Amino acid sequence: MKYLIPLSCAFALTSAALLADPDDDDPGGVLNPDEMTWQSILDRAEDGETGMVLCSTGYMLTKSGDHEAARTLFKNCAEAGYTGAMTWMSQLDNNGLGGEYDPDSSADWDRQAAELGDPVGKFNHGLNLMRGHGIAKDEALGRQYVDEAAADGLPVAKRLQGAGYDLDEVTPDADNWKYAPVF
Repeated sequence: MKYLIPLSCAFALTSAALLADPDDDDPGGVLNPDEMTWQSILDRAEDGETGMVLCSTGYMLTKSGDHEAARTLFKNCAEAGYTGAMTWMSQLDNNGLGGEYDPDSSADWDRQAAELGDPVGKFNHGLNLMRGHGIAKDEALGRQYVDEAAADGLPVAKRLQGAGYDLDEVTPDADNWKYAPVF
């Protein structure tokens, strides 16, 4: 049995082919987009996109050593109000990962997260205040923030309280140089 294409259909197909842009490699759009690759995530971050799942991939990026890409993603997310991304920006700035070592910026990210109610942000902001690291020293206010984080259930804040606010309890020896007084 032979199938015949009606002349009107053949004409329509030929006309559509003639109207197609010869430089358009994919005139039908992206049929199977790259949705779950690192590159697609980075492209979306470069475009300024944020979202809970997209923001959480910054953790994998920084843990894999791609701190620059993680910084781009976390910065977008932090600026969009994601407090977890703010505390990650603080960590990146405080350790010079994907950018310069910047204790002032680090302390500011923690302050923002704390003011928005994030327990990790409160704890970190409290530590910064107690140390005077990146922010003016205020031990009493720092303890208040640590106490709030502990009341929110943050185990490390409870541990610090239990140690009488001895900062060595939560500070690795390798980081002592950062927190030493500069005078």
